[in-house]
Amino acid sequence: MTLLQVFLLFVAGFLSGVVNAIAGGGTFLTFGAMTLGGLPPIVANATSSIIQFPGYITSTLAYAEEIRADRKNAVVLGIISAIGGLAGALLLLSLSNPAFRAMVPWLLIAATAIFAAGPLLKPKARSDEHRIGPLGVASQLATSVYGGFFGAGMGIMMLAVLGLATGGGYHRLNALKNFISIVIAAIAIVVFAAGGVVSWLHAAIMVPGAALGGYMGVWAARRVPQAVIRAVVVAVGLLLAAYYFFTG
Repeated sequence: MTLLQVFLLFVAGFLSGVVNAIAGGGTFLTFGAMTLGGLPPIVANATSSIIQFPGYITSTLAYAEEIRADRKNAVVLGIISAIGGLAGALLLLSLSNPAFRAMVPWLLIAATAIFAAGPLLKPKARSDEHRIGPLGVASQLATSVYGGFFGAGMGIMMLAVLGLATGGGYHRLNALKNFISIVIAAIAIVVFAAGGVVSWLHAAIMVPGAALGGYMGVWAARRVPQAVIRAVVVAVGLLLAAYYFFTG
């Protein structure tokens, strides 16, 4: 790996941290940078889970009070999500790189569409908190399977699902989403590491960039309109999808 490649990977990690702090969608940048750099898609996908993981932890710590107040739902949703995340990660490992490569453009288009629709899917503030019903369990299970398998756009999907499954205000739902993201990512990372599909070198280069970008993203959020960042991420998602379609 050349110094230029190291620099470009660090920058991709940094930018992913910035956009995650502002609007989400950092996985598009990390996954894209690694696959365009020659990593097999399954390895790039697995390594992206590790790169995003520190951000999930810091976001969850910021919501520690809300999670403690809602620990029963957090435990139930955590168990459901652990099962789904495990299933998704194992499903990924069961595929060959060519088989997953053929799915990548469709996954990117779906994730880009979900990301673009994020403002419409964002739950409105409500006070009708309720227990999770069978539909909520099934919806969260499906979302966590997707999160363990691919992950891009998972947070937006989860906010929409949790709004229907449990109700409540945005910060309550966001706290649950951040906690569940840790569970899904942790399970997936263990499976991917055991399966030998993680590039620890790429992770070591990009994680510090993502951490720095997450910090700087707070500064950028006060100066760059979220709509602009969202448009850039959507453009990246569509360009990557087009690349995989035409080079497949």
